[in-house]
Amino acid sequence: MSKRPALTLLAVLIAIFGVVVLVTIAKAEEPPKAAVENVTDEYYGTEVDDPYRYMEDLDNPQVQEWIKAQADYTKDVLKKLPVREALFKRLQELDQGKPFNVYYIIRLPNGDLFYMKRMANEELAKVYRRSSTTGEEKLLIDPTTMDTGDDQHFSIDSYSPSSDGRYVVYGLAKGGSEKATLHILDTKTGENLPETITNIENAYDAPDWLPDNSAFTYCRRQDLADDAPDTEKFKNTKAYLHALNTESDNDKLVFAKDLSQKVEMTEEDFPGIRIDEGSKYAIGKIKHGDTGELTLYAAPVASLTEPNIPWVKICDVEDQVTWYKIHEDDIYLQTFNNAPRFKVVRTSLKKPDFVNAELVYAHETGVVDYISRSKRALYVGVKDAGVDKPFRMAFGGDGTFERFELPNRSSGWITSANPVVDGVLVFTNSWTKGSVYYAYDPDGGTFADSGLQPKGKFDEVPGFESVEVMVKSHDGVMVPLSIIHKIGIELDGTHPTLMHGYGAYGYSWYVYFDALRLAWLERGGVIAVAHVRGGGEYGKQWHLAGRMQTKPNTWRDLIACAEYLVENGYTSSDRIAGQGGSAGGIMIGRAITERPDAFAAAIIHVGCLDAVRMETTANGVPNIQEFGSVKTEEGFKGLYEMSSYHHVRNGVEYPAVMLTHGMNDPRVDPWHSAKMTARLQAASASGRPVLFRVDYGVGHGIGSKRSQYLEGLADRWAFLLWQFGLEEGEARVQ
Repeated sequence: MSKRPALTLLAVLIAIFGVVVLVTIAKAEEPPKAAVENVTDEYYGTEVDDPYRYMEDLDNPQVQEWIKAQADYTKDVLKKLPVREALFKRLQELDQGKPFNVYYIIRLPNGDLFYMKRMANEELAKVYRRSSTTGEEKLLIDPTTMDTGDDQHFSIDSYSPSSDGRYVVYGLAKGGSEKATLHILDTKTGENLPETITNIENAYDAPDWLPDNSAFTYCRRQDLADDAPDTEKFKNTKAYLHALNTESDNDKLVFAKDLSQKVEMTEEDFPGIRIDEGSKYAIGKIKHGDTGELTLYAAPVASLTEPNIPWVKICDVEDQVTWYKIHEDDIYLQTFNNAPRFKVVRTSLKKPDFVNAELVYAHETGVVDYISRSKRALYVGVKDAGVDKPFRMAFGGDGTFERFELPNRSSGWITSANPVVDGVLVFTNSWTKGSVYYAYDPDGGTFADSGLQPKGKFDEVPGFESVEVMVKSHDGVMVPLSIIHKIGIELDGTHPTLMHGYGAYGYSWYVYFDALRLAWLERGGVIAVAHVRGGGEYGKQWHLAGRMQTKPNTWRDLIACAEYLVENGYTSSDRIAGQGGSAGGIMIGRAITERPDAFAAAIIHVGCLDAVRMETTANGVPNIQEFGSVKTEEGFKGLYEMSSYHHVRNGVEYPAVMLTHGMNDPRVDPWHSAKMTARLQAASASGRPVLFRVDYGVGHGIGSKRSQYLEGLADRWAFLLWQFGLEEGEARVQ
């Protein structure tokens, strides 16, 4: 490896004299200004100004014109950055280091595999089938051949094969909208059945087949008039049963609000039906908005076709169950009831009794992350000290769980388990090495490379490492921070550093390898992941410590991690950026509005930025469980505190900011980014740019074409290097 190139003049000035140099670029014009039309609301004696409320009407021609002008201005600025094209070409090269990528693997009882695969030169993933006997692979579903009638694209939203492999029900969504329509492929003829089902809700449950493969269950959103309020969109979701070769208008309603006196449900709940392979029980699952606690019911699978389904309740919200697995007449429940780091308990499906459920597994120090099962065993995944550890308990044994070591003592998790198939697939993970799908044979306790995922050219590039440290946050709590960089870097404060975080819903930021990171790391850069509160790294308590009224811990943890990286010489305040997306937009948005001096730049991707008004949107209703409601004084105070838009102050020197959003986003309305862009551009006194990158052919990021993703990544990283004074780019390490 060659030595690091000499410091740029900017870096020398900063290192020697502490001089802050404002990087500029020649521009033909300034970004378009937004008209101010202030609206003042009063909440519990507090007046809240909203100068850009009118932008919430995205159909308003004035708003459309302004967003288009912002998009054009941003595109013009970015294309002038010298490093941008080189970054994009390098990202393309890294992305094509593997012949293909495989994911979403489903194993059939006969051993056949269904999976999604995207070839290195392809834009979108397709569904394939591999025979267990011949190894022959067959392409089944190709979304690129389907005409949208415009410049948008279709992507596969979900797919579910019948247990005999004869049929595949799959959802297609347009332009990343996640608004899916179900189609049914007959794999024998290669043709779709005539019926389709629109307005599908796949976010929480994909379709499940009856044991005889004659019908499947699915979830569907209610049909609404064009002028219906957005807040009605995700209400009154219902679960149906569809028989093959019949009109979907005749589908039987099987699980919904007010359908059965045995089932309690509100209009905000998301109901679904799950049928495990080989099980005689159907599970009625109710997800209460975006909270993790489930309400579960059980009934015989055969009763789904009968007039009255005899549902029996297994657990409710107060039981704090987040997932489950079935074995014969028992159900295993993952719960944080009296177990902040989760545990697994068991009760009978014939006569469920959660209060007296038997403890099956709890880990001494780690977090029980998930449960899975094969034909002969229950598997538990544990997060412990940054390592993903799988444990196995054989059914019919003494109830002992044994950890099985993965090849090379890798970290990894169970995937693609089937209740009627022996063994499982195990997916390894690392910050610096490519992943492998291993097939685990429980009889011999052996692992074999499944061959599903080929090794990539860049999977094990030497010279890079990851370190895990603990950072003291504002209140003394220690926060995990993962840091990835070249081996042997000098801690001289010069390295361009990008720090990620999220901190919501109890979701953990998992260790994973991404060859695209090399485009940043090989330039001497540092990538860090702050495991802030609101996530699930330390179980339910870690989640609750960054939720609603405790949400400030999320962005203050990020700030503390940024300070750590500066104080320990990884970077300086002029070469560090923070990035957050979606609910993570709260984290980075409030970090830069509370401590604008802590960052040189920020990336806010599809961010939730006006928390006070979030409840007026379609997806704001399900999120009340996570963030709160303005309908209570306590809820308003929490939302106002986490609302970045309302904490922008005039005359403050804010860092450079790039906001990005897809106009088809169904989860966070694009006006969040529009309003925040207008407010920052009007208020900031730093002279640093505030750019709004808009993509009219994508949504929240799900279902995007690969080129759209790579273009966006090149734009973001070029923007950061520009703001760090490295717009020419440092020479790539060979």
